[in-house]
Amino acid sequence: MYYSNHYTTKWHDTDGDGVMRPSALLVYMQETANLQCREYGMDLNDLHHIEGKGFLLSRIMVKVFSPLHAYEDIEVRTWCIDNRSYDFIRCFAVYRGDEMMALAVSHWALLDIHEKKMIRTTDFRRDFPFGELPDESALPKRVRIPNTLEMEEAGQRTIVYSDLDFNRHMNNTKYPDMICDFLPSMDGKWVTSLSLSYLREAAFGDTLTVYRAPVEGEGEGYLIRTKRPDGLVCLEAEIGLAAL
Repeated sequence: MYYSNHYTTKWHDTDGDGVMRPSALLVYMQETANLQCREYGMDLNDLHHIEGKGFLLSRIMVKVFSPLHAYEDIEVRTWCIDNRSYDFIRCFAVYRGDEMMALAVSHWALLDIHEKKMIRTTDFRRDFPFGELPDESALPKRVRIPNTLEMEEAGQRTIVYSDLDFNRHMNNTKYPDMICDFLPSMDGKWVTSLSLSYLREAAFGDTLTVYRAPVEGEGEGYLIRTKRPDGLVCLEAEIGLAAL
């Protein structure tokens, strides 16, 4: 069983080639999840400001089967997996008509903001309908970058106002576009896959150093790592690209 919402994609979702930017795709997915929470009486603002709880994304794996463009009618479906640990698993599928355009599996932690501790799935409201985990062979694997891998420094990126979420950290949906900013070129290309592991938050004013390394194998791809000024890693990611 899933929850769904329909959207018409916007001109401002697209890049210089007229293809939906990867951050815009994540926004549609997560906004659908937010709407489901709201419909089930779990408005995220109330969850944060009244209950003192907040969801943090730990990782997401996304496969994009075909590029999306402006002014297309899409349906975004989302569903949760029944899991009895600290791992809140939420899945997404994006359709244009009967064609699946993208599939994703995400893993979240629920944090008690005041106690600074994680909350088990069994200690949270469990009235969402649950669905099945999709065939994960269709998805990119969880990214793990060896510490021994040589990566070139691609540049630096300061966290500014337009990046922030309600925790005053960089919103997770901002990272995919930031990754594309530090690739050699995105001209004539579209993102076919993303595997993002969010290890630590980047706060307002932090300047991240971005590192990259090409992925050997079929198609074009890159490994990405970002570090805070204290040297700790914020993000590890792998991105796959294809020519339009």
